[in-house]
Amino acid sequence: MKAFVIESGELKVKDMKEPELKAGEVVVGLKTAGINRRDLGLPKRYGNRPEALIIGSDGAGIIEAVGEGVSGLSVGDEVIINPALRWYENSEAPPAEFDILGMPDHGTFAEKVALSAEQVEKKPGYLSWEEAGSLALAGLTGYRALFTKGAVKKGETLFIPGAGSGVATYLIQFAKNEGARVIVTSRSDEKRKHALEIGADRAIATDSDWKQELADETIDLVIDSVGAATFNRSLDVLKKGGRIVIFGATTDDNVDFNLRSFFYGQYQLFGSTMGSREELRDMLAHMEKHNTHPVIDQVFDLENAQEAFDHLSRGKQFGKVVLHIK
Repeated sequence: MKAFVIESGELKVKDMKEPELKAGEVVVGLKTAGINRRDLGLPKRYGNRPEALIIGSDGAGIIEAVGEGVSGLSVGDEVIINPALRWYENSEAPPAEFDILGMPDHGTFAEKVALSAEQVEKKPGYLSWEEAGSLALAGLTGYRALFTKGAVKKGETLFIPGAGSGVATYLIQFAKNEGARVIVTSRSDEKRKHALEIGADRAIATDSDWKQELADETIDLVIDSVGAATFNRSLDVLKKGGRIVIFGATTDDNVDFNLRSFFYGQYQLFGSTMGSREELRDMLAHMEKHNTHPVIDQVFDLENAQEAFDHLSRGKQFGKVVLHIK
């Protein structure tokens, strides 16, 4: 089968052996797979190992085989992949056995994947294959950050630095579904325009004076994945006693901030990453209730996966970048 792999430090499309079905597993013939920023960093993490690793966390397809002991799933079922491995119940933090599909296990940038039957969910019928294949990682990350950790409420104001990522597009839509007010930032006029089109109430320039721009707003909740470049600026516009949730750090991981100002301001800081199967199922129900569709930026064929990676690495996308597999 065709797959997009890391091999000896290089990304390439190559023929790989089809996965073997084990007890408790299913084999999914993949139709589409979403690319995430996590995937961009895997070559560096995997290094120069000669064994080819199929990367990719998100995907959707049709079950082609069902292993011994699997119930509730059948050949022909349309499913999405849950990339949050072995995290079933909602908890304050992931269990020790939690990992993300696509390293060290073979992932979804291939024609087929074998994985535990516990890691698939029925595909929502109203979603296209492109939407379903790009849903789980970013959508689940946003859902947990917004609802489980951020506890957003109707009438509150959410501030999101950076409007173009897949997670941000889910955050905007989920928060609006809940009746919150949403403000985003972007350097790009085009991304600010798109954010308003999918429901954001305000979109301001990243290089503007946020305190001045938002002087007439009360920010209850910040969800930030940028890191050092925006953390203190976000705190500056957050109301006293407000909440800030961090789920990533695309700039420097290390942040300096004034502890005295922080504790006098009674701010609440939460870390978040991915989410449990329980939350994924809640997210799917939320999306179906509100007829929420993932935002797709661009679709590439599997053979052009490197081009898709290059597109995402340039940071020009708004929404999800997707691989069409078959």
